[in-house]
Amino acid sequence: MKQRSFELHRPADVFAGRPREELYREFLRVPALSAGVYRLAAGSADPQRPHREDELYVVLEGRARFRAGERVCSLTGGEVLYVPAALEHRFEDIEEDLTLLVMFAPAESATD
Repeated sequence: MKQRSFELHRPADVFAGRPREELYREFLRVPALSAGVYRLAAGSADPQRPHREDELYVVLEGRARFRAGERVCSLTGGEVLYVPAALEHRFEDIEEDLTLLVMFAPAESATD
């Protein structure tokens, strides 16, 4: 039987050598989970649409507001946000460049 092992990923390295215009970069995919880094520049608009999977965001750095329907909250580094599948949501009023660790469960569909 093949022995399984862990993987180490450093979010700061995910975009190394990549263009600033690239907003999302996945670094892990297994059937039950996928993960990536999402980044939005200060003053930019969040283009995302709802996903079919549950999402967990970990704010690595930056400051913005988050809107889901009529609910709005302010976010800053170190906070964690859960978003259920299919919920319309977006980051807005991005005051400081926003870098988020994003996890999808199950793994994000390629057809979203």
